[in-house]
Amino acid sequence: MGTWRRTTRDLTVAVLLTATTATLAAGCGTTSTTPAAAPRPPVVADPGVLARRLAAVQPDWPARRVVDCKRRKCVALTFDDGPGEYTGRLLDMLRERHVRATFFVLGEMVAADHAGFTRRMVEDGHELGNHTWSHPPLTAMSDERLRSELADTEAIVQRTTGVRMRLMRPPYGATDARVADQARLEGLAQILWSVDTLDWRDRDPAIVARRAGAAAPGSIVLMHDIHPTSVEAVPRVLDTLARKGYRFVTVSELYGRAPLPGRTYTGAENPKER
Repeated sequence: MGTWRRTTRDLTVAVLLTATTATLAAGCGTTSTTPAAAPRPPVVADPGVLARRLAAVQPDWPARRVVDCKRRKCVALTFDDGPGEYTGRLLDMLRERHVRATFFVLGEMVAADHAGFTRRMVEDGHELGNHTWSHPPLTAMSDERLRSELADTEAIVQRTTGVRMRLMRPPYGATDARVADQARLEGLAQILWSVDTLDWRDRDPAIVARRAGAAAPGSIVLMHDIHPTSVEAVPRVLDTLARKGYRFVTVSELYGRAPLPGRTYTGAENPKER
């Protein structure tokens, strides 16, 4: 009998607790003192992480082209020292004509690229190359400074775009065995040029276009997207070379594969295997 009474009492207490809880939930009585969950802070997406995830689920992204430059007339247009004020206009021109190029970017310019031109280069299918952080003559740098000029630029480009660069261009074309060794350690091939438009010196679109338009098959053409006169010359360059039957390719497409780290290349007709 005692057990039955305790059980009945326990059930009564349980019913009263249930009723009280229901009443509070309906808005009567005192309110609950349990604090509401704090809102989660906004998640800031890392472009590099997103790009790597996208590449993982889409192995063919970004789209790759197969161009046989041993059978076709190819030319690689390259632009140094950006991204800068005029890079957006250049990208518009290239996109309109479905032309791909190679951009050798400076780390300090990528850091200041609030317009997003570096990411757009990748989105439009252009190739990126390392042109150091601040454009010093690498042959005059200490080993540590040489390493940081390349590594810091690699890091910010990969963080910004998700791209791991495979090419580098030493500022002023200044290289030696020590620079080549460091480039190899960083996984970078050294890309020089076979056609120098001297657009940094001669700020005349007609002169720049004439020099670039004289390129031979397999040429790597050097220009700079930081000069408005160079960007102004690009439509004439494209028209001239297109009339001659040239296909515009990236540096890696020119060679049919990624150039080998540490080696120096000046054009498809004359790779220097150092």
